[in-house]
Amino acid sequence: MARTATIVRETSESRVELSLDLDGTGKTEINTSVPFYNHMMTALGKHSLIDLRIDAHGDTDIDAHHTVEDTAIVFGEALKQALGDKRGIRRFADATVPLDEALAKAVVDVSGRPYCVCTGEPEGFQYAMIGGHFTGSLVRHVMESIAFHADICLHLQLIAGRDPHHIAEAEFKAFARALRFAIEPDPRVDGIPSTKGAL
Repeated sequence: MARTATIVRETSESRVELSLDLDGTGKTEINTSVPFYNHMMTALGKHSLIDLRIDAHGDTDIDAHHTVEDTAIVFGEALKQALGDKRGIRRFADATVPLDEALAKAVVDVSGRPYCVCTGEPEGFQYAMIGGHFTGSLVRHVMESIAFHADICLHLQLIAGRDPHHIAEAEFKAFARALRFAIEPDPRVDGIPSTKGAL
């Protein structure tokens, strides 16, 4: 059965149209109208092997926040929808990813219980303006929005890092890599990977 989803979300602040295929090859077509976020969502698709198409536009003349947040919400909703009952997946996974001086670790549990913990970002990172439109604080906000709308548990830890671009990219790539393995079918798993029988 195809693990795909297409969602359109429109508010007074943004319009997001997103399609994904969890069993893809990492092919992406990303236009969020926020250039650095395009770069991050492209990396997320590429390294999770999720085929991902995003067309998002919003009130970026005010701030990138609404469009970035709403895109993350829709990605989380689509991920949840495409996973279905989560039958046969690995469920748990972790990944540690370097980018030059930056090193990030992500741990994912496709648990049905949303939770997000982000630690280790250096003081001041939240105020860094990356690519002219994207503040460092948005990385955590994106991860929280995805986790809560996908019903997954995510722990994201920055182990080392100095350059804001490298920090953000290492975090996105670590999440992508952990997500790839967590949602991957495991041929040894029969049914839903939980003692409760539901996720």
